[in-house]
Amino acid sequence: MAEVLASSSQKPNDFDPLESNDPGHIYAEYDELRAMCPVAFTDRYNGYWLLSRHEDVKSVALDGATYISSVKAVVPSDPRGIRRPPLNFDAPAHTPYRTALDRTLKPTRLKRLEKTLEAHAEKELAPMLEAGGGDICMEYGARFPAWVETEWLNLDSSAAGWIKAWRAQDGDATTAFSAKLYKTAETLLESRRQNPRCPEDDPASSLLLEKDADGTFLDNSQLIACLRQSLVVGMVAPPLLIGAICNHLSKDQELQTQLRSDLSLIPAATEEFIRLYTPYRGFSRTASRTVSLHGREINPGEPITLSYAAANRDPLVFSDPGKFILNRENLTSHLGFGRGRHRCAGMPLARMMIQVALRVLLKKSKGFEVNGSLEYARMPEMGIISCPLSIKP
Repeated sequence: MAEVLASSSQKPNDFDPLESNDPGHIYAEYDELRAMCPVAFTDRYNGYWLLSRHEDVKSVALDGATYISSVKAVVPSDPRGIRRPPLNFDAPAHTPYRTALDRTLKPTRLKRLEKTLEAHAEKELAPMLEAGGGDICMEYGARFPAWVETEWLNLDSSAAGWIKAWRAQDGDATTAFSAKLYKTAETLLESRRQNPRCPEDDPASSLLLEKDADGTFLDNSQLIACLRQSLVVGMVAPPLLIGAICNHLSKDQELQTQLRSDLSLIPAATEEFIRLYTPYRGFSRTASRTVSLHGREINPGEPITLSYAAANRDPLVFSDPGKFILNRENLTSHLGFGRGRHRCAGMPLARMMIQVALRVLLKKSKGFEVNGSLEYARMPEMGIISCPLSIKP
C-alpha cells in the first residue's frame, strides 16, 4: 500500500473534492470532468480516482472481478478502518449476507409495512406542522427514517447520534456510539438465535439461516457487524434526499402544487428526484489488476470512486440532465441505487420510505418553502443536511 500511495502522490491533481460542499459547485465540476477528464485523480484522502461518465460508472459497478470492494468501498472510509459485510466483502463471501437481507425486502412485506410507516411519518411531521416549520432534514428527515429501520429490523431504538459523529468524522464519538450499536446488534442476534422469527420478516433471523461457500454458518462477529451496518445505513441518505426534494419544491411551487393535487405522481417524481439528487459521491472500488481507462493507467489497490451523482447527470444518457422531468422516458437507467452485486441492499425499502415521506408532507401541508440558510454534507455524502422550512398546515 505504501508503494501505491507513493506513486499516487506523483500524479497531477485533476480536481479537489474539498474545495466546496455546495452541490451546485460539485455538479458544475462533474460536468467539466465528464467532458474533459472522465478519469480524474486527486491526492486528497491518500489519493483516489473518480469516474464521472454513466457508461464507465455502470461498467465498473457491474465488473466485480476486476473492481473489488474488500479493500476500500467508500472514500473517505470509516475513520476507524472497520470493514463490515456486505458492503466491504467480495463474492462469494458477500453473497449470503445479501441473500439474507434481500429475503426480508420482498414486496409482500413492504406492503404490510407501508401503513405502519405512514403512521410514523405523520407522527414525526406533526411537531413541525404545529410549529409552522423547522429543519426538515434534522427533524422529520432524520426521525422518520429511524422508525423505518426500527420496523424493518424489529427494534425499539435508533442511532441518530452515530450518524452525527460520522458526518463530522469524529473518531472518538463515532467509536462511542458504534459500541452501543454493536451491543444492540449482538443482543438482537442472540435474541433471534434463541427465539427465531419468520426469516422473510426479520433480518437477524434471516442471517442466521445462511451459510458460506463451504457450507458453514456465518461467523458470529460478522453477523453482528452486518446488523450493525444495517442499523444506520438506511438513515444516512434519506435526510439528504428529503432536504434536496424540499428545496427543489420550494423553488418550483408549480410542481409542488401538481404533486399535492395528484399524489399518484409521487412514485415517478421520487425516482426523478433520486436521479437528480443522488446523495453520495464516495462509493468506490479498487482495481484487482492494472487497468487502463480513457488512456489513464490505474494500479492495483488504487481506489476508484464511482460518482453515481455525476453519472445520473450525463447528457449522453439523460436529456436536459439538470432539469426535473416527470415521467422521463429512460428514468430506469439512473444509477441512484448503484448497480451490480453492491447495488443498495435496501433499495425497495428506501424507495418506499421517500415516497411515504413526500406523500405525508404534501398531504398534511398546504404549502412549504425554504426560509433560511442551507447547510451541506461533507464527503462521502452529497446534498443538504440542514434545510429550514416554513410550512402551512
